[in-house]
Amino acid sequence: MTKHLKPAIPLFILLSLITGVVYPALVTVLAQLLFPNQANGSLIIDASGKSIGSKLIGQPFSDPSHFWGRPSATSPFSYNAGASGGSNLGPTNPTLPEVVKTRIEALKAADPGNDAPVPIDLVTASASGLDPHVSPAAAEYQISRVARARHIDPEELRACVARHTEPRQWGLFGEPRVNVLALNLTLDAGQTRTGSALKFECD
Repeated sequence: MTKHLKPAIPLFILLSLITGVVYPALVTVLAQLLFPNQANGSLIIDASGKSIGSKLIGQPFSDPSHFWGRPSATSPFSYNAGASGGSNLGPTNPTLPEVVKTRIEALKAADPGNDAPVPIDLVTASASGLDPHVSPAAAEYQISRVARARHIDPEELRACVARHTEPRQWGLFGEPRVNVLALNLTLDAGQTRTGSALKFECD
């Protein structure tokens, strides 16, 4: 037995150092050098240097002047990264129709004159519960409400949404999408008041 332990112990220590110390350290250094933004959580930093969120994790919005993201079913609060995974209701779950109906009613109540079909991603939660994006159709559905609340020309707002629409990954994978947090931050930063007049610029 001693004969087998002598080569096994040094090998165990060597492999532990390689896989537990050297490899993680190498990956960390390369990530910080090559992809520092992604490696640090794709954080969104404001002008004062304060972190206000991540491009990868949604945030709850309920004000009519903001675009609303995809519903999150994580608990005990929305977009809780600690509760991510399998938080959405399956298609055979009897609770799903009632939940969807409640969400549709909330959208209709916030924009009663909107008779367009409600995009499905505005009334169903994603599997992770953290989705920061909505489809272009979901953003389009909300333009009339947001434009009215902000006293912005809907066409100006539509152009701003188009500028924030991300294409398919490498032109092949996924679908076009709109990052809700990034769009709302642009709206907040771009709308200023001069006297009694409101001015809007989409940067």
